[in-house]
Amino acid sequence: MDYELLCSQLHSLINGVPHRIANLANAAALLYHGLDRINWAGFYLIEDGILILGPFQGKHACIEIPLGRGVCGTAAQKNETVLVKDVHEFEGHIACDSASNSEIVIPIRQNGKVIGVLDIDSPVKNRFSESDKQGLERFVLVLQSCLFS
Repeated sequence: MDYELLCSQLHSLINGVPHRIANLANAAALLYHGLDRINWAGFYLIEDGILILGPFQGKHACIEIPLGRGVCGTAAQKNETVLVKDVHEFEGHIACDSASNSEIVIPIRQNGKVIGVLDIDSPVKNRFSESDKQGLERFVLVLQSCLFS
């Protein structure tokens, strides 16, 4: 995957556009159609200490996720990327889509504080590599610089 190109496309789409939800929707679409072998890409945003479903592409999803629960809640609580090669081996995994077999979740920060996460699921075990992790973390940095700084 050419993450440099993906980040450049994201920057072109959202830079200077003041509509946060619309920008997240376009970012989700960019990922969903730009990455291969994924079945869900989207965002959860923290409201009152709970992750609430934001813009996404894919099948329906869980609406609320407590911090510390599942892959998304764990990434948000620990303030670090969580890459899961097989979600069925992740203790406390929340199965919103039974077709998902691997997942990566990257925290989104504003002024150093986690305000949400980018969540991407795949029906393929071991779909996400260290290279994907680094590329998607750069993608989130573009989001943060354009939307949350």
